[in-house]
Parts: sequence; structure tokens; C-alpha cells
Amino acid sequence: MAIGFPFARTLVGIRSVRTIKSTGVTTTEWRFYLSSQEPTERTPENWIGLIRGHWGGVENRNHWRRDALWGEDHTRSCHSHLVANLALVRSAVFCLLKHHFPDRSHSELREAFAANPSVALFTAKS
Repeated sequence: MAIGFPFARTLVGIRSVRTIKSTGVTTTEWRFYLSSQEPTERTPENWIGLIRGHWGGVENRNHWRRDALWGEDHTRSCHSHLVANLALVRSAVFCLLKHHFPDRSHSELREAFAANPSVALFTAKS
């Protein structure tokens, strides 16, 4: 059991070797992941798929739309309560957009709102 991680059962280490094509410089980096699952519950390939799938989902579904579409990383305030409240408001907006515009992407909606701001002032359907 890891200290401070009472439910940790498995430590997965992944070594990444990357070569920059333009310079030919090769770097090696290790990343480590903790899991509450037993090591034998997955094959090495399954562990890699789980890790890639998790971080791909975080980056693509959550961080990308928060940062690239809504500019969350460009918040200039140092006030942690303000930053947290803005993040909560964004989360609420994401839920409302998904509810009222289920078939439209966030980037598509952003463009539509920029072109016609009155579209953003929708009313709830009865």
C-alpha cells in the first residue's frame, strides 16, 4: 500500500521515447499511474488502452472545450473563489447547451452565437 494512497493496488509505469524529426534529438520520459485494481486484472495492453482512453477523453471532451472554446486557461484573476465560480458557471452552461442543443457541437454553437447573439438567449421549452 502506498503512503497517502490507501486504495492503490497497482503502479503502472509507462516509458515514452520521442524523437524530434527536425533535430534528431531523442528523449525518454517516464509517467506513472496508480490504480485501485489488482495488477493481474488487466494485461499490459489493457493498462495502456485504459490510460490512453482516459487522458484522451479528458483532453478532448473536457479540457479542450473549456480552454480552446471558452478560454478558461486565460482567466487573468488570481482570486481562487472567482476562478472556481467561473468554472462552475461554465459547467452549468455546458449542461444547458447539451440539454437544449443535443445535436450541435460546442464549436458550432459558439459560431452561431457569435453570428447571432439572440440565439444564445433561448427560453426553456414547456
